[in-house]
Amino acid sequence: MRAVHFLNQFFGGLGGEEKANLPVQVVTGAVGPGRALQQALGEEHQIAATIISGDNYLNEEKVAAIGAVKRALSELRPDLVLAGPAMNAGRYGLACGLVCVAAQEMGIPAVSGMHPENPGVLEFRRRVLIVPTGDTPADMVRHLQTMARLGVRVARDGDPGPADESGYIPTGARRLGLREKPAAVRVADMLAARLHGRPFQTELPIEMPDQVVPAAPVTATSSALIALVTTGGLVPRGNPDKLVRGGAKEYFKYSIAGLDSMTPDRWECVHRGFFTDIVNQNPNYILPLNLIRDLERRSEIGSVHGTYFSTSGVGTAVADSKRIGAQIAGEMKEAGVQAAVMVAT
Repeated sequence: MRAVHFLNQFFGGLGGEEKANLPVQVVTGAVGPGRALQQALGEEHQIAATIISGDNYLNEEKVAAIGAVKRALSELRPDLVLAGPAMNAGRYGLACGLVCVAAQEMGIPAVSGMHPENPGVLEFRRRVLIVPTGDTPADMVRHLQTMARLGVRVARDGDPGPADESGYIPTGARRLGLREKPAAVRVADMLAARLHGRPFQTELPIEMPDQVVPAAPVTATSSALIALVTTGGLVPRGNPDKLVRGGAKEYFKYSIAGLDSMTPDRWECVHRGFFTDIVNQNPNYILPLNLIRDLERRSEIGSVHGTYFSTSGVGTAVADSKRIGAQIAGEMKEAGVQAAVMVAT
């Protein structure tokens, strides 16, 4: 079979965040992680070409980007498309999902790989076969092998098989088939296991989405105390508390009392998930103190809380995000903060 591999600008070897707006281009053969993917596919199958695009370009210029991807696939005529793996890189995951959907619309089987908390999984898991990965490339070769096996199977047979056997994130699709035991026996076995504290696997998982009730709006903004929060990794120059660039498990707070603006001589961005040069030239991009002070001077808000809260949002686990959010909210409530401006990336 002929396969086409999709990579973003970083894994395609064309650059980092400064190339995130790179348009779609095609390279003959395997590139970067594609070489390990080619080994996983074996001599029988070939990566004919690699499609490379910037993360931002695919997500922000979808019509043009997907049009270019489809034109490339029409010329290459592959039997299979493999995208990523994207691990826990959100824009990369969304880009992989878009490419897989485009391929499937053309009748080409497609497989990707992502960390289960990647937003690409939330967006595309019911439409795309996605192999679960770690949050970093540390175990990429093993995930590429799983993607290769699954891709060859679905391209050859048209059926990926059960998710737990084939190694992809369940899509929610249920297919007719025979089991060794009737349903009544299976459900009785599961009930007995649950009552006795033994492990069991449900056949019909139910995912309950988190629901957060919005707080009541602030009616008297002219007297409200406003706090600033950012997940953009903004810290004092030198990063004295060693805030990590991604995968944060803690947050820090820094004084902005008496400051009218965030200046590059005193503040820097350590976030790994976006092109930080713009922020390092003007930190107000991710902590708009200058604008908030202007509102304060015009009495449109009461005052600005004397410290801001900062963490790095990229790659942070959901459980850690919930804990950090609750801690920050608790501190703000104790300080009498009535509203917060949160700048994410």
